Amino acid sequence: MQPQLAEVVADLESAQARLHRLTGQLPDARWKSRPGPDRWSAAECVEHLNLTSRAFIPLLRRALESVPRSPENATRRHRRDFLGWLFGTLVGPLPRLRKRRLGRVKTSRDFIPTVTPDRAEAIAEFDRLQADLLSLTRLAEGFPLNEMRIVSPFGGRIKYNVYSALWILPRHQHRHLGQAEDAATARG
Repeated sequence: MQPQLAEVVADLESAQARLHRLTGQLPDARWKSRPGPDRWSAAECVEHLNLTSRAFIPLLRRALESVPRSPENATRRHRRDFLGWLFGTLVGPLPRLRKRRLGRVKTSRDFIPTVTPDRAEAIAEFDRLQADLLSLTRLAEGFPLNEMRIVSPFGGRIKYNVYSALWILPRHQHRHLGQAEDAATARG
């Protein structure tokens, strides 16, 4: 597998393992507990990630179905475009100052969790969606990912290349898994 796609696969697998570590040691009472009135619970963080994956998967699938695969693209170096890099930086893991995370980005209304799912159901859905993302990432080998563009499901105005989208997803997952870990360990 092309090294950059292998790195995306490893990051997606790492996010999935991180979720399982968190939920494996999380008491039921903490799953839906919000650390503050304007902060999400671990359950809401996972539901947000599921909403995000549900939005991205059809976009990625359509993009990969719209262009022929070519062996010459299999060894080609992929690059994030500027908007993909910028968006990935904004939605990726936030820096910390001591124990506090710096910076916040408001999400689009469609990605705000409106239900707090049962833990087993949310994790099963995350695993199913993650399997789809992993499959699509592996399938992406041999495609001209730098030239293939999608419209971001967050707002619908930002366009970036497919490699940027694949790079953004695990960064976004790790951001919200960190937020879920914070929610799970918050006092209150």
